[in-house]
Amino acid sequence: MDIQTFSNYHLVKSEDLNHHGTLYAGRTAEWFVESGFIAAASLSDPTHTVCLQIHGMVFKRPVHRGEIACFKSRVVYSGTSKLVTHIEMSVGEKLVVEGFITFVHVDLEGKTSPHGVQIIPKTDEEKVLQERAKKLFPQDE
Repeated sequence: MDIQTFSNYHLVKSEDLNHHGTLYAGRTAEWFVESGFIAAASLSDPTHTVCLQIHGMVFKRPVHRGEIACFKSRVVYSGTSKLVTHIEMSVGEKLVVEGFITFVHVDLEGKTSPHGVQIIPKTDEEKVLQERAKKLFPQDE
């Protein structure tokens, strides 16, 4: 399956700010997970997709009220029941946050179950992201 990129946007409002007047990391995490979920759920039944782990949210710079945050997410790796998404948040042309999230496909009892998705990277960038995602799970090798 080809890797598809999803984009969603959020206007940073006063209620999204921390005590320093910049975007609160907790709000960013909420949007980060939402963006990753959109990509993962596009390949699998959303009612059977759950977040397992946020592997990193590395902030490069603060975000201020009135700025528009763009989240780009894509599934870059699939295991038997795992779907690993890579998410980048930017404001304008500047990267703000980057990281990975693992989602798991579960059955009606909440136990992991196969999703049947196979991710095939085509570009060099997609291959690098897939290798980075694989390294999150050394026990799978």
